[in-house]
Amino acid sequence: MELYLDTADIEAVQYFRDVFPLAGVTTNPSIVAASGQNLHTLLSQLREQLGKSPLLFAQVLARTAASMVTEARYLRSIDENLVVKIPVTAEGLTAMKRLVKEEIPVLGTAVYSSAQGLLAAMAGAQYIAPYVNRLDTLSGNGTETVAELHQLLQLHAPQTKILAASFKNSRQVMDCLMSGAQAVTVSPDVARQLITSPATDAALDQFEADWSKAYQSLHL
Repeated sequence: MELYLDTADIEAVQYFRDVFPLAGVTTNPSIVAASGQNLHTLLSQLREQLGKSPLLFAQVLARTAASMVTEARYLRSIDENLVVKIPVTAEGLTAMKRLVKEEIPVLGTAVYSSAQGLLAAMAGAQYIAPYVNRLDTLSGNGTETVAELHQLLQLHAPQTKILAASFKNSRQVMDCLMSGAQAVTVSPDVARQLITSPATDAALDQFEADWSKAYQSLHL
């Protein structure tokens, strides 16, 4: 399983790289815009925090295939270990096929159906990113879409991985992993939900209280 952090927050990356077996960081145009930083500078800073091996994802902004390819090349010039996120549209699929021929790794993003995901995989995408919570919000079922996409990929494009995205809570994350997603990307807030439980804190408080009562100390 690959766990990614969906953020442009350098401090969050610094924190969670020490907590999780972090596979890398994903970004999108909205995340980059919210950071207020220059794209080149931001991606360079994220790479510095991640080290050489973890993957870094950035997305094109263009809407036509030719411009997507141009922007993808630019993104790869910033970071040689970057995976380019391409929206799964007709133009996006055309761009993916061209980029794959250039050996530029691609993630098919903004996926709202298993059909979109399968088509992106057939175009050569290394990863597919279904938007789980956004599907739920639109009266769909994000987890069921992930499960259906997993089955389709196993049958027709086993080389492509599902990198599920757009989560509101940690339960959605676990449901998607149970449904076949090989990777997930989560915001810092959802990442904290994965490792935080009031019951755990209560148990630790009780251990400390019992130990202190017996030994008048909080040290072993």
